[in-house]
Amino acid sequence: MFRSVRHMIYDLIEWRSQILSGTLPQDELKELKKKVTAKIDYGNRILDLDLVVRDEDGNILDPEQTSTISLFRAHEIASKQVEERLQEEKSQKQNIDINRQAKFAATPSFALFVNLKNVVCKIGEDAEVLMSLYDPLESKFISENYLVRWSSCGLPKDIDRLHNLRAVFTDLGSKDLKREKISFVCQIVRVGRMELRDNNTRKLTSGLRRPFGVAGNAVP
Repeated sequence: MFRSVRHMIYDLIEWRSQILSGTLPQDELKELKKKVTAKIDYGNRILDLDLVVRDEDGNILDPEQTSTISLFRAHEIASKQVEERLQEEKSQKQNIDINRQAKFAATPSFALFVNLKNVVCKIGEDAEVLMSLYDPLESKFISENYLVRWSSCGLPKDIDRLHNLRAVFTDLGSKDLKREKISFVCQIVRVGRMELRDNNTRKLTSGLRRPFGVAGNAVP
C-alpha cells in the first residue's frame, strides 16, 4: 500500500510541474488534468477515503449549484470508472502472478538451509570451516563454499555472528534432484603454524593454511 501511494504521489508531483510550467497546449493540458483527477480518485478509493464527484473537465461539483439527480449520476460514473481501474489493476497483478508461477514451474528451484551451531573438533589454532554440496558419483562439488572463520577459543572470529551462522544453498534445480547422491561436506582448514608442537621460535611460522579434517553426510 505504501509503495502504491508513493508511486502515485511521484506521478502527481511530476504532472503538477507540467501543469504549472504553462507550456502545454490546451488539449494536452485538459487531458493531463483528467489524468490527475483520475489518479486522485483512484488513490482515495484504495485508501478508503470519500469519493469526490467531478464534472467532465475534472472540476469538483458544487452541491449548492448542482441538482441531486446530477450529483447522483456523476457519482455513479465516478464510482464505475474507479471500479474499472481497480479491476484492471487486479487483472494485471493476476497476470503477473500467473506468469511468475509458470516461470517457476518451468524452471523449478530448490534451496537447502544450513544453521551452524558449533564446531566441537578440537583444533588448537584458528581455523576456517568450509561447507558445500558434493556429488560423490561425479566426484565434484556442485555448490560454492559457505565459509566460517573459527577462532582458537572455540568461537566464531566474528563474535557478532554467534548463534547466527546461517546459509542457504539456492538454485538447486530438477537436475540436482535427479542426482543419485548428494553429500553435505564440511572441511576444516587450520590457519597457523606449520606444526602444532613446534615451539622453536626460530622456526616459528604463522598464517599457514593446512588441511585439518573433513566430514560428510548424505542430503536426504
